[in-house]
Amino acid sequence: MNRLIRFATGTLLTISAATSAAASGAPAPPHWVASWQASPQPVWGADFLFPTGIPQVLDNQTFRQTARISLGGPRLRVRLSNAYGTTPLRIDAASVAGSAGAAPVALSFDGHPGTDIPSGQDRLSDPLALPIAAQQAVQVDVYVAGTTPLQTFHWDGRQTSAIAPGDQTGRVALRDSTPTTARLFLTGIEVEAPAAARTVVVIGDSITDGATASLDRDQRWTDHLAARLAPQGMAVVNAGISGGRLLRDGMGDSALARFQRDVLGVPGVASVVVLVGINDISWPGTAFARDQPRPSLAELQAGYRQLVERAHAHGVRIIGATLTPFAGALPGTPLDDYYAADKDALRQQLNTWLREEALFDAVIDLDAALRDPVDPARMAPAFDSGDHLHPGDAGNRAMAEAVDLAVLGQ
Repeated sequence: MNRLIRFATGTLLTISAATSAAASGAPAPPHWVASWQASPQPVWGADFLFPTGIPQVLDNQTFRQTARISLGGPRLRVRLSNAYGTTPLRIDAASVAGSAGAAPVALSFDGHPGTDIPSGQDRLSDPLALPIAAQQAVQVDVYVAGTTPLQTFHWDGRQTSAIAPGDQTGRVALRDSTPTTARLFLTGIEVEAPAAARTVVVIGDSITDGATASLDRDQRWTDHLAARLAPQGMAVVNAGISGGRLLRDGMGDSALARFQRDVLGVPGVASVVVLVGINDISWPGTAFARDQPRPSLAELQAGYRQLVERAHAHGVRIIGATLTPFAGALPGTPLDDYYAADKDALRQQLNTWLREEALFDAVIDLDAALRDPVDPARMAPAFDSGDHLHPGDAGNRAMAEAVDLAVLGQ
């Protein structure tokens, strides 16, 4: 009860501050909430199991990407990252178009068209007056004039982006572009919103990141959840990283390591949903982590406890999610040993603990939502993308529909 009181009190204080400003005749300070996110990852080497999909460097090139925000507003600002760069990142120009085919509008940084981002840091653009509706897609262009090593990216954007020669940040249609599905530079979009607006962050692995969701169609389970929450003034941002784990780094930092940056540091965050752990259980013994030991149930439980304690210390409501079925996962791939009966036994032990322990403020039973009633260790065929690990579009929708919005603070 005390945690809920702290959350409610924070909301009342925000409204009270706006009311006091109005009473004194001073304009209320703008209220910014995160409306879109792509968690940054370090770019891996050519010897890794998966290709990056990007060149090693950009040189006098523009990178264009599309992002569908969850909650709209009259102004926006974008966050660019050099989280894993070993040298400063020079951004020479950037722009935003309110939709495909719309004229791009230049962004500024402290009043300048470009900015330098030191190693390990990010930069937020100046607010841009560009009214955007909920669920609207925007295009963001970033131009780098010099030779720029690419060391920070988001690997699986599930959206077609493009690399084009020269500064094309002012062009409606790119010329001579090369496609990719990775994301570069852009890690967040914030919108100005009413004082009561808040953000839900979903942190997870490839199931949250959207692996196997239809390309360019916004079919991740977080996209469907965002559509449900937008009418209630709640944004949803996706902090999934394909290959992500709870306890160990892998294709990105562990959930424990990035929780402050990707969840607690997000503007307007009120609630977080945690769906992570299947890679902790299944990576060991595969080509990803041949010599790593599998974590015990107690180690996984301790990791979850850390997340809960940190969320509550910041007044953030935290919701757990059970791990989804994966029998027969990834057949015919270098990871066809991803599933094993003893791994599934650990998943089921963990799910039982999540349901019964009452550690989280609430639990969403995604295992129950997706499993095959005939064979509960497997995903129901109607929800399976075909690889028996990741849900397809129908499965992603079923996950979002399984969420009782009341557990998110609604």
